Amino acid sequence: MEVNLNQLKQHKSIEKKEYKTELEKYQRRLLSLQQLLFREKIGLLIAMEGVDAAGKGGAIKRLTAQLDPRGIVVHPISAPAPHELRYHYMHRFWRKLPQHGQIAIFDRSWYGRILVERIERYAAKEEWKRAYDEINHFEKLLTDDRYILIKFWVQISKDEQLRRFEERQNNPLKRWKITEEDWRNRNKWDAYTDAAEEMMRRTDHDYAPWHVIEGNDKKYARVTILRKTVEHIEKYVLESGLNLPEYSLFGA
Repeated sequence: MEVNLNQLKQHKSIEKKEYKTELEKYQRRLLSLQQLLFREKIGLLIAMEGVDAAGKGGAIKRLTAQLDPRGIVVHPISAPAPHELRYHYMHRFWRKLPQHGQIAIFDRSWYGRILVERIERYAAKEEWKRAYDEINHFEKLLTDDRYILIKFWVQISKDEQLRRFEERQNNPLKRWKITEEDWRNRNKWDAYTDAAEEMMRRTDHDYAPWHVIEGNDKKYARVTILRKTVEHIEKYVLESGLNLPEYSLFGA
């Protein structure tokens, strides 16, 4: 995948009425697909990446809002704990894989190896360069064995990020969302952008595709992520020779 993140046209938006209609439609369709995946013992992995303040958490909230909570887990990924550093960096992700028939969403993922660990030099050059092949093999191994894998990169403009940072800083109810690390990462915008573009270029495959989401309009981003998730699962179901569920049973 060739993409220039700084040149994305962030003009896409959706009106509030249409947003509510589309959100409900795709949430219900995803619920019925969750039940199908459970019956057929097919696992679903969603990796959510993007720039700071892009709206990943809000998108995940809408993705999971109508799902059966017994069949889904969300993993917020931060820096590895001291004991995790004693293992191969993929070890902590293997341990978080869902059972077949279950769903796992990663709020940041194994791609930290070739993003933050690369930029901040937590990984040596030979380590993060080797990680492209390691990740490709990891994802191919999973998708060859009844796992569906979808990867999202949510992008906002640099000006929009600044606006959201300042809003968080000035709102006591949102201040917990902003840290000194966020401001420090903003100063490395170009380095992170270059790393993300190379990451998508080298790890985008039919079995584990990247979807770049224009995120300046949060409502548009949320609906688009839901729609692309549903479409990818439906494609997998049809290619597997299975029947799609009757969405009319859920009012959509």
